[in-house]
This record gives sequence, structure tokens and C-alpha cells, in this order.
Amino acid sequence: MIIGVPREVKTDEYRVSLVPAGAEILTRAGHTVLVEAGAGLGTSISDAEYAAHGAEVVPSAAEVWARAELIVKVKEPVAEEYPHVRPGQVLFTYFHFAAGEELTRTMLERGCVCIAYETIQEADGSLPLLTPMSEVAGRMAIQEGAKYLERPQEGRGILLSGVPGVPPANIVILGGGIVGLNSAKIAAGIGALVTILDVNVERLRYLDDVMPQNVFTLYSNPVNVRRMLREADLLIGAVLIRGDRAPVLVTREMLGLMKPGAVIVDVAVDQGGCVETIRPTTHSHPTYVVDGIVHYGVANMPGAVAGTSTYALTNVTLPYLRLLAERGWREALAGSHALRMGLNLAEGKVAFAPIADLFGLPYTPPEQIVGAPS
Repeated sequence: MIIGVPREVKTDEYRVSLVPAGAEILTRAGHTVLVEAGAGLGTSISDAEYAAHGAEVVPSAAEVWARAELIVKVKEPVAEEYPHVRPGQVLFTYFHFAAGEELTRTMLERGCVCIAYETIQEADGSLPLLTPMSEVAGRMAIQEGAKYLERPQEGRGILLSGVPGVPPANIVILGGGIVGLNSAKIAAGIGALVTILDVNVERLRYLDDVMPQNVFTLYSNPVNVRRMLREADLLIGAVLIRGDRAPVLVTREMLGLMKPGAVIVDVAVDQGGCVETIRPTTHSHPTYVVDGIVHYGVANMPGAVAGTSTYALTNVTLPYLRLLAERGWREALAGSHALRMGLNLAEGKVAFAPIADLFGLPYTPPEQIVGAPS
């Protein structure tokens, strides 16, 4: 199969979807790997390194898209890439369709096959291609929140750890999943006071067992959310509903409960966000202020640390990519429950129920598209 690796063109995206080791594995298996010149530079990977490991470095994105049967990316196609997409072409990347109706309808019109990293799900319920980026984003959330709490960044001027005689910051985390767990790890290590809210009592029990004494758990309901907003210096949005829009837990009216200069980092922004006033921002212009509250809404947080996140991502995508390349998308999906769960759109059909429901589109079960599991 011919596999294409275009350079990411989303604003401030520095990751690349395949590293040279992956190119070597694929080419040794008989596949052709096309890498757009400069695709790895954001991760400090040169074209020469790709070539040395078997990839064919080509000069333009247009050539990659035109020749490749399977396109592997990090982020969803943006408007300038839409014309390159052709019917039947397989796109394997993060899509987050729930936050992009235009993207959804365009990919349907283009007739391509969209397999989304974020909805691939193993039988145990885990999301293996979302987990490493959630780990990165969760840890970054504290790092970024600490920076924007500084007074020159319009924050409250609070040091997360405090100092002897001055109390530490209060950090409130909405959601106790992978993002919330990793945010809490970093925040606890710094010495902040941390409260994690979640609706899953078993998850709260687990977190209560594994977290240090400066991390507290609280059942999430509107009363408790409002209560904790009053105390929060830094609020982390860490809510995830697989492939669907994040529920809004903090309305604009509720911002009035927060301290002036408090900071919100909504990691759920790529799925619409759990804060009503959040909107996607970029690493170049990451924050804005609403009603005195600093909002951080970067939708590709791990892109800023590509030297870590590229390798964490490609470690987990490569086995699925190999399966798609070796068996073709229909056979691969028919034989793999996890990959089948990743099918969102295929040749003009919506194969993921939450997207069909969200945008009022007809739904076709994946089994009807790829055939019965083998």
C-alpha cells in the first residue's frame, strides 16, 4: 500500500504522524511511505533521516495526497487540504467531528474513509490512541495554568505551590479520567490543593486511593461545581464523552462565581469544551479574558511539545496503521473491533452514531459498511 505523511498545516502544530522507525517497519513490510519534505522538522526529524529509513521524501503535499491510498496525519484536514481528499481515500488521524460540522459535511462530500484516532476503542473500554495525548495535555494543563496565573498574563498573580506562610493555589479539575489524573499528579507534586470532580464513584474511589493527601475527590453535580468555582484559582476542564460533544458544566453566568484573574484551561475544547465561554485558540494566541477570567483554549496542546508527543503518539498508532496497510481498511476493520470503533465516516455514510445524532444525518452501522466481523 502507498502511505502518505503530509506536513501538518494546522496553526502551531509541530507533530508529525510517523517517525523514521515507523517508516522502516512499513517499508520492510513492502509498503511505500511518502513523506512530504519538512514534515518532521517540528519534531527535529530531518528529511535525510526519513530517507535513510526507507521513506520517499516528496516535495509537495499535493503529491503526497495524490499518490497515497492511505493518509496518516495528526490533526484533522483543514480547508486548504480539503481539495486534495478524494473518494475512497483512507484518512487516519484525530478528527473530533463533534466540534466541526463543516469538516464532517465536507468529508462526507469528498467520499473518503475517516478512521478517527479518538474513537478507536478496545474491548476493555480503553481509548489507546487518545490516552497518550491525554496524558500530555493533562500534564501541560498545569504547566500552562501556572504561567497564565502570573500577573503579567492577566492572572491572579498566584504561585501554585505557595510559600511558607502563604497558602498554595486551589486547583479544581472537572473530570477524573486520563487528563484529570495526569493534571492532578503534576498539581499535587507542585504542592497545590487539588479537587477532582467526577460522576463515577468507582473512579473517585480509585483516585482517592492513589492520590496524595493534598488531592481531594468530590462527586460532580451542579451544586458542587458552583461551590468549587468560588474556590478555584485554576480550573481544568477534563471532561470526555467518546467522540461526542463535551457537556457544558460551567455557564457564562457561573463565571461570576470565580475570583477575578482566575484561569480556565479547558482541555475538552477540541470536543466543544465543558465551559460555555471557551473557544479554540492557538499556541501563538492562547488566551483571552471573559468577565475577568482568563481562558486558555488551545485545541492541540500536545503540539507544543512535539519532541515528546510525536513519539508518544506514534508508539500507539503504528500497530493499527500496519494492520490497515497490510489488510486494507475493509478487511482490517472487519477483523478488529477496536479499528471498527474508529470508523466515523465512509464513502458518504456516517458510521458513528453520536455524529449522526448531533448533526441530524443518517446513520449506517459500521458492520453494514465493512461486513460481518471475521
